[in-house]
Amino acid sequence: MRISKILIVDDSPISRRMIKSSMPKESGYEFFEAGDGLQGLEMFQEVRPQVTFMDLTMPVMDGITSVQEIMKLDETASVVVLTADIQAKMIMDAYQAGAFLVLKKPPTKESIQDALNKVEERES
Repeated sequence: MRISKILIVDDSPISRRMIKSSMPKESGYEFFEAGDGLQGLEMFQEVRPQVTFMDLTMPVMDGITSVQEIMKLDETASVVVLTADIQAKMIMDAYQAGAFLVLKKPPTKESIQDALNKVEERES
């Protein structure tokens, strides 16, 4: 399945812009953005993206809780967690919440492309 809709959930507009700029240019992706975990959850319900990039540390609702809630809505959702906190416990918490992948912030074009490839492989 080809990815068409991507949701980026991060409280930093700069981080959201960086993630978008790391995407392949010719992809034709449709981007949706949210500034906290609760907005991300609501946007996920509305848009049903093929992949969601999720920050962990955000106001209103943190990324772990948002991932857990997304997984209740769709247990096959592909959520890629992006975090600067690369402690083993935080990474384990993200996977236990239902994250498909965990990437270190700031992401590189290569790590974003690799994540998108893995999501497409998983979906096919």
